[in-house]
Formats: sequence, C-alpha cells, structure tokens
Amino acid sequence: MTTPAVRLTAVRREYRGVTALDGVDLDFLAGTFTAVMGPSGSGKSTLLQCAAGLDRPTSGTVTIAGTDLTGLGERALTLLRRDRIGFVFQSFNLLPSLTAAQNVALPLRLAGRRPSRAQVREALGRVGLAERAGHRPSQLSGGQQQRVALARALITRPAVLFGDEPTGALDTTTGRQVLTLLRELVDRESQTTVMVTHDPVAAASADRVVFLVDGRVVDELLTPDAETVAARMTRLEGGSGVLGGFGDSRGSAGGVGANAGTIAGAGTSAGAGDVSAATRSLADGGNAPGEEVDAC
Repeated sequence: MTTPAVRLTAVRREYRGVTALDGVDLDFLAGTFTAVMGPSGSGKSTLLQCAAGLDRPTSGTVTIAGTDLTGLGERALTLLRRDRIGFVFQSFNLLPSLTAAQNVALPLRLAGRRPSRAQVREALGRVGLAERAGHRPSQLSGGQQQRVALARALITRPAVLFGDEPTGALDTTTGRQVLTLLRELVDRESQTTVMVTHDPVAAASADRVVFLVDGRVVDELLTPDAETVAARMTRLEGGSGVLGGFGDSRGSAGGVGANAGTIAGAGTSAGAGDVSAATRSLADGGNAPGEEVDAC
C-alpha cells in the first residue's frame, strides 16, 4: 500500500479548553488535490496548520512523507518545513522591497543555500512569470503576486503544498487562473496539494473535498462539482454546532504570521510572534535585501 503524503491519526487540538480538532483521522495521498471545507469555527485552518507542522496537536500523530512529526524538536521541524513543505496563504506575504526573483529565492537564502538564477527563473516559469523576475510586488497585480508566492512555495520542490484560502483575496477571474495553475501542478507534476477554502468553485478544482464540523471529519466528496459542494455546505451550515469561530479565526489570523515564520524558519506557533521572528531572521541572518539576495 502506498504511504500517504500526509497522515493524521487521532489528532486532537485544544486551545484554552476549546476543542478545535476532535480526534481527526485523515490521509492525503501523494499526487492528489484535496480541498478542506466547513462552517466557520469547524477547525479547518487548525487542521491545515497541524497537518503542515505549523502547530502541534494536543494529542495524536502527524506524518509527512513518512516522517512522524511527534518527536521532532523545533530545529528538526523547521528543517522539515523548509525542505518538504510549501505554503500559500490568502495574504501574499511578499516583501515589498524585494523583486519577484528575490522573494522566490528567500526560503533558500534563509536556509543558507544559494539558488542559481536558473533555479529561480524556473520556479517563476512554472507559474508563468519568468518575464516578471525583476518586478517588485507593487508592480504586479494581485494574481501575479499570488503566483510569485506560489513560486516561492514551490522552489524547494516540496512533498506537499498547503494553501489556506489561496484565492480569497483575488477577484473571480484571477482566482480561477490561480486554481487552474494549482490543478495543472497536480496533473502535470503530481504535486500533492491540500487547500482550505470556503468557495465551492475553488473546491471543485480538487479531486476530493473533506468536510469538517466542530473539529470532526463528517463527510467527503470525490470528483466534486461546485453545485454539489455548495449544497453539501448549505446542509452542514444549517446543522452545525458553534465553536465560537475560534478554530478558524485563529487559523486565518495566524496564517500570515505562520507563513512568515515558516519562510524564516521560525518556531511552530502560528501567531504574531512569527512575524517578528521572520524580521529578526532577515536582520540577523546576513541576507539583507541589498546583499546576496540581489544575485537572483
């Protein structure tokens, strides 16, 4: 039997007495595209953060590419995230003073590796932006910025790409372009992808949709279409309990910090502290924007 790219076993996550995940058992198979949906407070962003090693479950185990995260120390977990996991969030989290090429190169620079120009341009080429390598974020559209963020996530050739509402800040047309790109990465390159979304149209791009309610997996759809997904969500939202929005509000608000902390190799906690950790890493790591990063 093929080992799943990601496996969650009896994963439980509690925050100050509130249960965000309640004994989740879930596999994400290699080379597949899974969308995770649920009512507000269902725990879907918490699920993504635990699955990606951004947050540690209160109990249970998470395995990524055959590695059990349970016993990993902070440094080992940081290295695994850098090498094996890619992240794309609703906020693009590009550094405004850096060009597209420099933003894409940043994860490798912060890991002490020197990417070649060809490597960076290849990553941008995969998202159709090779000709925009020298442009700064302010010179790019929202869709182009998200594609730069996607190239940044893909430059390490991750085992799994995680997206937390990756089209949430985009207009309909641009969002569909990004979804088409995510779908092509799965079909063309067997890129394992897990995406949290509230949008039935976005979910319909996936091979499978997993539905959460009150921190538990309650349903799934294979080869989904937007109408069926929307109907299923309407039914779930009509009968779901309430967690006070805690699970998802923490996930989405923490996502920006979590992404910045991951790029910088910060700790696993997904909160505002990771943003400052990313800033300190840039300041202390010797990779100031005007120095080595300019090589790209």
